[in-house]
Amino acid sequence: MPCPVQHNADGIPILHAVPEDVQADRERLYQEGPLTRVELPGGVRAWATTHHEASRLTLNDPRLVKSVDHWADFQDGTVTAEWPLMATIPTDNTNMLALDGDAHRRLRTLTASPFSARRVERLRPRIERLTARYLDTLEEGAHEPQDLKSGFTFKVPMGVIGELYGIGEDEYVHLGEMYAKLFSGTTEPGEHIEIYGALFQFFTDVVARKKANLDECDDFTADLLRTGVESEDGLSDTEVVVTLLTVVAAGHETTVNLLTNAVRALLNHPEQRELLKRGEVSWEDVIEETLRFDPPNNVMMFRFATEDVEVAGQTIRKGEALLTHYGAATRDRAEFGDDVHVFDPKRSRGRHISFGYGPHICPGAPLSRLESRIILPMLFERFPDLELAVPDESLEVVAALSTNSLKEFPVVLRPRG
Repeated sequence: MPCPVQHNADGIPILHAVPEDVQADRERLYQEGPLTRVELPGGVRAWATTHHEASRLTLNDPRLVKSVDHWADFQDGTVTAEWPLMATIPTDNTNMLALDGDAHRRLRTLTASPFSARRVERLRPRIERLTARYLDTLEEGAHEPQDLKSGFTFKVPMGVIGELYGIGEDEYVHLGEMYAKLFSGTTEPGEHIEIYGALFQFFTDVVARKKANLDECDDFTADLLRTGVESEDGLSDTEVVVTLLTVVAAGHETTVNLLTNAVRALLNHPEQRELLKRGEVSWEDVIEETLRFDPPNNVMMFRFATEDVEVAGQTIRKGEALLTHYGAATRDRAEFGDDVHVFDPKRSRGRHISFGYGPHICPGAPLSRLESRIILPMLFERFPDLELAVPDESLEVVAALSTNSLKEFPVVLRPRG
C-alpha cells in the first residue's frame, strides 16, 4: 500500500515533485481540504485549494493576482529566481499569464482572434493530415511494443503548433525538446533560466522572419503581428514573442497529456471502449471525463493575495501564495458524486475546471479539444486492438509537480494472434 501524504514537523502536507501514487495522492489532498497549507520543494510554503467550489471561487477572486510583485517570499528573497519551480511562474509583464485587470484584458482581447472557433476549425484538415502521417509511421512497428507518447501523442500536437505558428518541422521538433526539458521538474538550479532564454531567442528569430514577409504569411504568428500594424494599442514585438512562448507552454503540454490520459483510461476500462464502439458514449464524453478523471495539469501555480482573503473559514494573509490543485478538486463528491474514482464518460453531474476558470481560463482549450476529437478516433479506428505493453502500475510519471504526464507510454498497436 502506498504511504499517506507526508507532513512536515508543523503538520503541513508536503507536495513532492512526483507523487508515489497520483490517484491516491489526489484523494488524500482532497481529504485535507477545501483549503490547506502545503510545503513545496525547497521548503517553500503556500496555500492550496483542493475542493471544487473553493478552487472555482478563488480562481475568480480579483484579490488573488498573478504578479509576483505581491508575493512576500519572493520580494524578501526567501524564494529566488533560481528556485526550480520558478519555471512554472510567469514574471514578465508582457506575459498575459502574469497580469490581471485592464493589462490582462488588453492582451487577452488582442490574442483572442487567432484562437477563435473559426481560426481553430481551419486547422482541422492539417490536424487530420498530421495524424494520418504519424499513424503511418506507427504502423511500421505495429506488432512490437513502442512508446505511444514520444511517437504520437507528443508529435502530433507539436506538429499542430508548427502549423499554427507557420514554422518548419526541424524547428518545432527542436522546440518540443526545449519545452520537455523546461518542464521536466529535474532541471538544475538556474538551468530553467537558460532554457527560457533560448526559447525567447528562438521566438524572437521567428517574429523577425515573419515580420519581414508579413503580407505573405497566414498563420497565428502573422495574426499577432498584424495587431501591432493595425492599431497603436496592438501587440509589440516582445509581446508577440512572449505570447508565442506562452501558448506552447500552456497549450501543447496540456494536449499531449489529455491525449495520453484518454488513451490510458480507455485501455484500462474496456467496458467504456465497448460503449464507445456502440455509440452509447461520444468522444466528447470521453474527453470531458478524462479532463475530470485524470486532468492534464495537477496544479496551477500561483496567485498572490493583495489583502487578507477568507476562504472556507481560513485566512490567506496578504502576500501569501495560493495554488489550485486541480487533481484533488476532481475528487470533490459535492460536485461530481460519490463515484469520483470511477471513469464514467456518461457522468451527468458536475463541470470540471481542468482548463481553469475565470479571467485566466485557458485560451487554447478549443484547440486542445478539437485536436483530441480528431486524433483519438483516428488512432482507435486504425488500431482497434491497441493495448498496453506493460502493466499499468509500472508506468512512470514525469518528475513535474504541475503537469500530469507519463514518461513513456508503451503499447502494442496490433497484438500478435
